Amino acid sequence: MLSRRCVRIKVMQLLYALSRDENLKLDQATKKYFGSIENTFNLYLLNLYTIHRICSIALEDEEKRKGKHLPSDYDKAFTPKIFKNPIIQSIDENALLRKKFDKLHFENKADKDFCRKVYKEFSKKEEYKKYIIKDSGKKEHLDILLELYRHCRKSEYFNEVMEDSYSEWVDDKSLIIGAIKKSIKRLPAEEHFFQTFFPEDETIKEFGQELLEKCFELDEELLELIKPTLKNWDHERLAVLDMILLKMAIVELMHFKTIPTKVTLNEYVEVAKLYSTPKSKDFINGILDKIMTDLNEKGMIVKEGRGLID
Repeated sequence: MLSRRCVRIKVMQLLYALSRDENLKLDQATKKYFGSIENTFNLYLLNLYTIHRICSIALEDEEKRKGKHLPSDYDKAFTPKIFKNPIIQSIDENALLRKKFDKLHFENKADKDFCRKVYKEFSKKEEYKKYIIKDSGKKEHLDILLELYRHCRKSEYFNEVMEDSYSEWVDDKSLIIGAIKKSIKRLPAEEHFFQTFFPEDETIKEFGQELLEKCFELDEELLELIKPTLKNWDHERLAVLDMILLKMAIVELMHFKTIPTKVTLNEYVEVAKLYSTPKSKDFINGILDKIMTDLNEKGMIVKEGRGLID
C-alpha cells in the first residue's frame, strides 16, 4: 500500500526534525518512522471501520421508518441493504478485523454520533434513494458503497476526524483512498485480506529505513558533494528542505542500485514541488542534474540492470 514516494516524504520529515532538534537521536527518529508506517496502516483500517459503521446506521433507520404512523411508500420499501449486503457483511463477520478495530479503539475515533450525521446526509442523496427502491446485485452494492466513500471524503467533518486521529492523513490521504477502493472492490474476501495492504519490508526497511540512516550518518560527506555545484549560492542560506532533498537524492543515486537515476531525479523534483518553496522545483532539478553528471564522471553511480544509467 505504501509507495516509495510516501516513504521519501516520511524520511524527509524526520530528517527535518533531526536537523531542528539536537536532542532527537537517530534511534528515536527510526522509531518514529516505523510508528508513522503503522499509523498509515491504521488510517486505512479506520476508513474501513468508518464505512462499516456508517452503513450499520441503516438498521436504526429501518426501525424508525417501521415505527411511523403514516409511512410513505419509500418508508415501506426501505431495507437496510447497504449494511446487509455481502460486501459489508464480510467486514461485519470478519472476527480478525473486528478484533483489530476493537484493539485500536476505533469506536472512540469514529463514534456513533459522527456516523449518524454522515449517514443522515448521505441518505438524502438521490443515488441512495434509487438504490433502496431498485433491486440490487453486487454491482449496485459496490457502486453505492463507493458513492458513500466519495461522500465521506468530501465531508469536512470526516476529514477532521481522520486528521485528529492520525496526522498522517494529510500526507497519505490519496494512498488510503486508493487502498480502500481496492478493498471494497475485492470484498467479500478471505479473513486476512486487510493484512495484504501493510507495506512490505522491501519498501519500509530495505528502502526507507536505510535511506533515513544513510542520510543521517553521511550528512557531512553529502554536503561536501553538494557544495561544488552551488556556484553563487551560500549553502547555509538554502531552504532547509531543499538541502535535505538533495542529500536524500544523492544517497539514492549512490546507494540504491536498482532505482533508475531518472526516477530519483523526477521523484525529488515532485516532492520539492509539494513541500518546499515555489522556486525549489527548478532549483532541485538543476542542482541534481549537475550532481548526477559529476558523480557519473567519477564512477560513483553504479546501477544494476540494463538501461538504468542515463
